[in-house]
Formats: sequence, structure tokens, C-alpha cells
Amino acid sequence: MHEAKPPELGLDPSQESPFKGKTGLRRVWNAFNYSIAGLKAAYLCEDAFRQEVWLAVLLIPAALLLPVPWLGRGLMIASVLLVLVVELLNSAIEAVVDRVSLENHRLAKRAKDIGSAAVLVALLTVLAVWACVLLEAA
Repeated sequence: MHEAKPPELGLDPSQESPFKGKTGLRRVWNAFNYSIAGLKAAYLCEDAFRQEVWLAVLLIPAALLLPVPWLGRGLMIASVLLVLVVELLNSAIEAVVDRVSLENHRLAKRAKDIGSAAVLVALLTVLAVWACVLLEAA
């Protein structure tokens, strides 16, 4: 059994959220279910995520079939998965900003624009990685 951290340090999980403090297999199972729910929500509610999933459905098998070294394949697949991760984080940022307020605000716009920029950088990473691997294999 683990010992709770002293509340005077502001580290008592029970003071943060009713979902904190669960441990062991129960926590792992809950985390897995929350993750699946997040993936479903992103796919159903976020057009960009849905498009990027379909891009991954095309690119990942292509990476496996192309005559490139295994390290190159790994980098190609990782770069595609990176886009999905960044899009999930961007969607989460957008959801939190919209939850706080739907009012137009320069900080809300900045947060959303920066999240969008992160997705763009991830997509450019796919292009760069794939170009490098394919040019090296040619």
C-alpha cells in the first residue's frame, strides 16, 4: 500500500480530483477505458483527426510495403503516429478553451493557433521523414 503525500505540500491527490489516487490494475484499466473514450470522441467529433486517421490507414501499410530499411520504416510510421498524437493534444486544447469561454479572446486564439501550428509541424515532419527515407532508399 502506498503512503499519501502530506496535504500541507499541496500534493494530496484526493484534494485534486475524485479520480486521482486510484492505484494498481484498477487505475490501469480506468486509464485504458478513458483513452478509448478519448479516441472515439476525437474520431466522432474532430474532422481533422478523422482525416489524419485515414491518412495513417494509407501511409502505415505503404511504409510496411516499401523497399526501405527497417529503421526507415520505423521512422516513417512514427512520424505518422506523431501527427495523431499532436492532433489529439490540439483537440484537447481547443475543447478546454471552448469550455472556458466561447467568447473571442486573443489568448484563446493564441492557444488554438499554437495548437494548430504544432499539427502543421508534425505534418511537415512526415513529409521530411518520408522524403529522407525514400531518397536514401532510391
